[in-house]
Amino acid sequence: MNDLVIFIHSMGSGGAERVTANMANYWAAKGWEITIVTLAPRSLDFYELHPSVKRVALNSDGDSGNVLAGLLQNLHRVLALRRVLREIRPRIALAMMTTANVLLAMAAFGLNVRVIGSEHTHPPQYPLSALWERLRRLAYRWLDAVTALTSESAHWLKVHTSARRVPVIPNAAPWPLPVQEPRLSPDAVCRPGRKLMLAAGRLVEYKGFDWLIEAFANLAHKHPSWDLVILGDGPQSHALQAQLRAAELEERIFLPGRAGNVGEWYERADLYVMSSRFEGFGNTLAEALTYGVPAVSFDCDTGPREIIRHEVDGLLVPPEDVAGLTAVLDRVMGDDEMRQSLAARAVEARDRFSMERIAGMWEELFKASAR
Repeated sequence: MNDLVIFIHSMGSGGAERVTANMANYWAAKGWEITIVTLAPRSLDFYELHPSVKRVALNSDGDSGNVLAGLLQNLHRVLALRRVLREIRPRIALAMMTTANVLLAMAAFGLNVRVIGSEHTHPPQYPLSALWERLRRLAYRWLDAVTALTSESAHWLKVHTSARRVPVIPNAAPWPLPVQEPRLSPDAVCRPGRKLMLAAGRLVEYKGFDWLIEAFANLAHKHPSWDLVILGDGPQSHALQAQLRAAELEERIFLPGRAGNVGEWYERADLYVMSSRFEGFGNTLAEALTYGVPAVSFDCDTGPREIIRHEVDGLLVPPEDVAGLTAVLDRVMGDDEMRQSLAARAVEARDRFSMERIAGMWEELFKASAR
């Protein structure tokens, strides 16, 4: 009997996909039998997997043209996933993200398998269509548990869905991070001897990189030895490039693209900044701390306040307060001793968010669900 099936839309380059790869690789290395099932084809896979991890692609992703087509498409997905579950007969089936949770709940109905869902965003920040909201509210009762990344998200799920059990399990921040393509050398972007403020994430509006560029632009003249690098790609790339050109900071702010060796960037960084309008958790924030990088973040919903220990390993700023972010960055950029003090405590995140600790929380949930 297979140990664990993990069901997720795709294994592309997203945060939940990285979490899936990390967990699958960790348990595979311990000798578990792991199968990752996706709707999307394997050609979209980004993260490297342990050689023993099995992959099944249902090849049934893509948008439908209308409501009826969507219903038929999702029925096909449920039946295809059910066939996989009946063939593999896993002890536990785990879904990653809302639509996967609903589809797995339906596909596993009546089968002898323990089924667990997981939310990887703060649900009210990502409202679904009326149909999917209704399906989530109803289908979660068929799951043995639905995990949340933060206490705020767990409370929302308890109030707004039929989930019977909602444990809080944060994402792990493995250290050191694996290196994979595309590899982008910090030395190819950063000039020697200069201090680096780092941010990373998909270049989308909710990440607030426009606010970070604004704050840095306000401080660039006062802190001439600092540069800002924002790693990632996405639809806001051209707008952000235009913003830094308008500020005449092309030699101080860099958007070099996506990096598969982000750990090397954390090693090079003097400060990490998260300027998001909202987050589901904040994986990069936890990762930066494990590398001993002091951090500054908006205290947005949700995640940063459960990752940063204010004035211990980083600083929290009131949400959406660009003036406040500017003031805090000014303080930290100008105080080498403060950064060193924060960095000395930041590395404690290696234990707080270790793969062993977080995987242990999952394993306790699996045992409890199997009883």
